[in-house]
Amino acid sequence: MTDKKWAYEDLAEGVSINLGPKLVTAGEIIEFASEFDAQPMHLDEEAGKASILGGLSASGWHTCSMFMRMMCDAFLLDSTSQGAPGIEYARWKKPVLAGDTLSGRSTVVTRRLSKSRPELGFVTFRHELFNQKNENVFELENTAMFLTREATA
Repeated sequence: MTDKKWAYEDLAEGVSINLGPKLVTAGEIIEFASEFDAQPMHLDEEAGKASILGGLSASGWHTCSMFMRMMCDAFLLDSTSQGAPGIEYARWKKPVLAGDTLSGRSTVVTRRLSKSRPELGFVTFRHELFNQKNENVFELENTAMFLTREATA
């Protein structure tokens, strides 16, 4: 792990990491919904248009999954991440529609070293995703655990 770009020390309060872009296709919306959230507005364009969402829309859980992939690609896979104990909140602010392009950022809100395991730090992030119109479509806040550089030497 010594060659990882992102360790606890690199994740100071205020650090912001860009996510994306990610094009959301109708095919992937339908594929995800078929397996995990088979509601009509996630499976059919006309049903989506007839709903309050205004078109074929990604499930909120699909949005979470796309966000996770974007975060992995942006920094998590090149970090000393040790996972997360959970999330504080997730909010779906606007529908994510077929054809949208998502981008966003993960911003460090707070951080602290573990009292019982000083080689481990807790980093709280606020994550935001926006569509191509710069509309906030998704927010999530969570705390993740990262090893210090010394722990990986």
